[in-house]
Amino acid sequence: MKVLNLQCAHQHSFEGWFASEDDFQSQLLRDLIECPLCESKSIEKMPSAPRLNLGAYKTPAATSASEASQSGAAADERMGKDDVVASRAVAVSESASDVATGQADFLKAMRHLVASTEDVGRRFAAEARGMHYGDIETRSICGQASAREAVELMEEGIDVMPLPAALKETLQ
Repeated sequence: MKVLNLQCAHQHSFEGWFASEDDFQSQLLRDLIECPLCESKSIEKMPSAPRLNLGAYKTPAATSASEASQSGAAADERMGKDDVVASRAVAVSESASDVATGQADFLKAMRHLVASTEDVGRRFAAEARGMHYGDIETRSICGQASAREAVELMEEGIDVMPLPAALKETLQ
């Protein structure tokens, strides 16, 4: 099983699991791989660091960030070349994990937002205006609006957050 780090043309990062490199290439050529956030089929494989079991090498929990940066060069000299590469690979892996965590938090918040709103469909612009100007009761709504309608609402000072339809369907 190959786990690949992938990214769409809109810079959304995600993970894909494939039986082999050939399986990945085959699915990519047949447009079977798409971004889970925006459904873009323009996907590329990103570099990834392997998981390395460093065994005996452990970073002391009490080491502060400033101490770690000051002792970095000294540690590079003490460790062998392979250990330096391994420690850098772990650092890259941790920052990729931060990105994945951020994306997961974003999706969780978006799912909550969509679940707690009333879908008013094509009446979205009219409903948003009615609430803004006090003609109808204020509530959380979602719906459909053209790009022009969304821009007009924003120009009127009405807070709206456009979401791609594909993302909304993914969240439901």
